[in-house]
Amino acid sequence: MMKQNLGKLDRILRFVLAFWWLSPSAPHYASDAVNWAIFIVAWIALFESFTAWCWLHTLFKIDNKNQ
Repeated sequence: MMKQNLGKLDRILRFVLAFWWLSPSAPHYASDAVNWAIFIVAWIALFESFTAWCWLHTLFKIDNKNQ
């Protein structure tokens, strides 16, 4: 089970970033690989904003839940 490790501000910022990167106003580059990378990172950030869990925070034992 995933233990929440993201604080409220972190979740809001991830949601805003994901919303922007998934919108039509997102930056588009000539390289399809870069565009796909932005798309994938945006979906990961959106998932993390809703679950309040980040696997990198777990890996490095960072807990921002109370911030």
